[in-house]
Parts: sequence; C-alpha cells; structure tokens
Amino acid sequence: MKRILFGMLIAVMFVAPSFGKVIQIGITQIVEHPALDACRKGVIDKLKELGYEEGKNVKFDIQIAQGNIATANQIAKKFVGDKKDLIVAIATPSAQAVANLTKNIPIVISAITDPVGAKLVKSLEKPGGNITGTTDMSPVKEQIALFDKLNISVKRLGVIYNSGEANSRTLVNILKAVAKQRGIMVVEATVTNSSGVLMAAKSLVGKVDGIYIPTDNTVVSALESVIQVSFDNKIPVITGDTDSVVRGALASLGMDYYKLGLQTGVIVSRILKGEKPANIPVETLKDLDLFINESTAQKLGIKIDPELLKSAKKVIK
Repeated sequence: MKRILFGMLIAVMFVAPSFGKVIQIGITQIVEHPALDACRKGVIDKLKELGYEEGKNVKFDIQIAQGNIATANQIAKKFVGDKKDLIVAIATPSAQAVANLTKNIPIVISAITDPVGAKLVKSLEKPGGNITGTTDMSPVKEQIALFDKLNISVKRLGVIYNSGEANSRTLVNILKAVAKQRGIMVVEATVTNSSGVLMAAKSLVGKVDGIYIPTDNTVVSALESVIQVSFDNKIPVITGDTDSVVRGALASLGMDYYKLGLQTGVIVSRILKGEKPANIPVETLKDLDLFINESTAQKLGIKIDPELLKSAKKVIK
C-alpha cells in the first residue's frame, strides 16, 4: 500500500507543474476601434470555447498603444521581458514591434494586410519563423466597383491614409492600379496621426467625387471626422471594413473582423498544443460581407437599387 501511495505521489509531482501552469498570453493592439476590438474579442472567445479561459488556465495581458508607435515598442519590450508564452499582435505596427524583439516567443498576427511586405513572414504558405496568423487583405477592386453598383460616377477618387503604415501603403498602391484600369484619378490625403484626419478630409472637398478609406488604423480610429465632411459636402465614402458602415460610411464589401479573430484564435490554440508557427500558413477570411448604410444614402441623396439592398448582409437604417 505504501509503495502504491509513494508511486502516486511521484506521479503527481511530475504532472502537477504542467497541469497547474497558467498560460501567459500578451495581446498588443495598435489602436482601439470597432474592427480591431472585434478581432481581439474573437480571439479570446474562440480560446474560451477551446478550453482556454481567463482566470482558470490562461491570463491575458491586453495592451493598447493608442496609435503611438513608441508605445507599441514599449508594450513589445514588456511582453518580451515578461517572457510571455505567446503574443497576439493585432495590426501591422504592433506586429512589427514585437517581431523586432523576439525570435523565440511564438507570435500570432491578425488584421495584417501584407505580412510579407511588412517583413513579418517569408511567405504566406511557409512563414518560416516564429510568426504566423491571419491577414485582412482587402478586395480593393471589388470595393471600388461598389461605386458603380450604387450608381455613383467617380472620376476623381480621394483616399485618406497614414503613409507611415506599411499596410496602408500596400493598399494605396493596389488602389492606384485598380483606378488606372478604370480611368479614375486618385487624389491622396495623408496623415501621421488621428488628429489630422479632419483636415485631410476637408482637403479633398471640391477635388473628388468620392472617398475610399482603406483598413488604415489611424484613419478608421477617427472615422467620424470623415463622415461629417461626407455629410456636409455630399461626398460618398466607401470603406475597407464593414464596421465603418455602421458608423456612417455609405458601404463596404469586407470581412467580419470578429470572424477573423475566431480564426486567429484557432491558430493560437494549435501553437499552444505544440505546433510550430513556421509550419502554419497565414490564413485569410474567404467570406466577404456587403454592408450598406441606407440612412447615409438618404442623407447624401443617393437612391439604392432594391436588389442590391436585398443582397447585403446588413443594411443600416
């Protein structure tokens, strides 16, 4: 009997440390706005569904940089110094900050437009390092085609973006190529922080027939400034993310960032169970949703085809 008890005690001694360990996950996010917040929530909700619950076997350290690159770097240093078990990096600047500081801690990225161009992974199919995750590359061609579907003639298209964001530069280059094919002139208005978004929007008045807002974190965080200029001057705004339509943009054909977060959470779980980030391809969300703001259309004097409204995933009244 004593031998059995002794054997059980030894077994517990070897099993208990791993069984009782609380997994430390750092979540770094460049700025707060509905799309990125929904992505973060999706990650946490999916992990809970898969058995990783805050206060039981996992602890989340959530840090928001509020659009400040220096703050993003400080968050990265904190997470690496704390030796987190895994880091979730939402949006390109936050991902680059942590990628520059560690090659050992697994990093799962999300809401990254161009992971290869941002030098986070070698390729989407074979990341090759300690980083993998999901991308939110926008279907720019299809988004610009929305102007036609909404019977809006656009010869000069304004775009507002932060030229310091690698993902935004990538999207604007794609936009220029699409616009050239369609005979549209692109008028750029750049910002360095959210406080400059209003002036950038005003600078486009009288110069453009429509405005396109890519999935630029700086601009989206101050979207209400663009929407006010849109209403005051009857300039339709198409956006790269659907959450912005709820906030007043006219329309978007984009992805559900909550679903993107859910997908990201699955990848986090795979790594926690032992898979290597280097061997997990970077994934994209294939299902796109059409959002239309009918209330905004009325304010802009735009009549929307009833059939188009029927095809929308969501119509904001």
